[in-house]
Amino acid sequence: MQWFTADGYWLSRLIFQRALAGVYLFAFLAAALQFRALIGERGMLPVPDFLRRTDWRDAPGLFRLHYSDRFFACVAWTGCALAVALLAGADSYVPLWAAMALWALPWALYLSIVQVGQTWYGFGWESLLLETGFLAVFLGNAHTAPPVLVLWLLRWVLFRVEFGAGLIKIRGDECWRRLTCLYYHHETQPMPGPLSWFFHRLPKPVHRIEVAANHVTQLLVPVFLFTPQPVASAAAGLMIVTQLWLVVSGNFAWLNWLTITLALPAVEWSLFAEPPTQSAPPLWYEIVVIAVTALVLFLSYRPARNLVSRRQVMNRSFDPLHLVNTYGAFGSISRVRLEVVVEGTDEEVLHEGTVWREYGFRGKPGDPHRLPRQFAPYHLRLDWLMWFAALSPAYAGPWFGPFVERLLENDRDTLRLLRHNPFPDAPPTHVRARLYRYRYTTWRELWATGRWWHRTFVRDFMPPVALAPSLRGRTGGFRPDGRL
Repeated sequence: MQWFTADGYWLSRLIFQRALAGVYLFAFLAAALQFRALIGERGMLPVPDFLRRTDWRDAPGLFRLHYSDRFFACVAWTGCALAVALLAGADSYVPLWAAMALWALPWALYLSIVQVGQTWYGFGWESLLLETGFLAVFLGNAHTAPPVLVLWLLRWVLFRVEFGAGLIKIRGDECWRRLTCLYYHHETQPMPGPLSWFFHRLPKPVHRIEVAANHVTQLLVPVFLFTPQPVASAAAGLMIVTQLWLVVSGNFAWLNWLTITLALPAVEWSLFAEPPTQSAPPLWYEIVVIAVTALVLFLSYRPARNLVSRRQVMNRSFDPLHLVNTYGAFGSISRVRLEVVVEGTDEEVLHEGTVWREYGFRGKPGDPHRLPRQFAPYHLRLDWLMWFAALSPAYAGPWFGPFVERLLENDRDTLRLLRHNPFPDAPPTHVRARLYRYRYTTWRELWATGRWWHRTFVRDFMPPVALAPSLRGRTGGFRPDGRL
């Protein structure tokens, strides 16, 4: 079938595949390095407990067959190895069916991880990676020209990412309609980056231009993805520029990088290079691609209906395999930044003069003198959930109690998630959490004090707690009164 392939997009596919392999590498690396403390057998939300109370039809995956920390580590590090192999172009040196298998393996492995990740994996970019990774299985390799249908499906994903994010903003917080949301966003976003302070200090007219440009990029430009070249390439290029702006202004794990990756195959890169000799695709491959396209279109009904609904929801999966999803971000913007500061003491008896020492987190604001670091596309899951905990204790209900318990035990795996442990020699006797309001300092305050943040105590988040000997090794739940 002559219409089935697009020879001119061979370089677009190549760049897309290598970029996607890079995103996979960061995703598996984060899973391998963080899982023991978060969802391991002695983690804050243990996988075995989750498997016992859920059904395989709701969350199918490898760990339904067997779970141990060693097996999870094997899955995560295998995913890293596969990502490196794909990044190096291993799929170009094997037959078509083997290349498809190479791309199917990381998708299946990461799906299994997400299915048991619970709250720690409840982010929209998990589903986005799975949906994109699933389509990549059917994109072919260097032996055949890229299939047109899969290229269009990738644009359909990108359209939903951008258009869904644009709609949720227009329908949500009024500051998006007034063009004032960026008066606050750079300061209150989940995890600021090293340049976020400077973005926040831009003049307010510039912030209004930023918001207006964002609306154009998310609500108008995506439509042009479905137009002929070079208009589609220009539309994808504008999206890439916008996403790079977000990359340098904050830390959003691999969301921005994956969105850029999705935009790459919409660009006709082959205008700059002659396509290599490629064979006609085999009949079985054409049948598989057509069948997958039909499946995706069928599953797109509910996500598409959600887009046009006045009750639009963000980041929702409508099938257990995360094949077609709905996306969106920041339908509402916080005006005030609250942070949970966790402290411990080694004093046996608490009194008015008790000395409390603060735990340092890698990404979230803590020490007012510390400039935020750049971590994306690496995902600091604990730091992100701490941001949600500051919004409401309800977000911390399932895991904050176990987190504090592990601090009281000086649990090695938990402490590896932190930047600084103030009790390296022996566990603290008590741990508490306090809620502070953070705001960026002004230029004058920064010059005078060297502080990037100014913080003010708001209230106790969790009163001082100690670990009773009878409770050591057990996990308790965090309650509004802060007791374990």
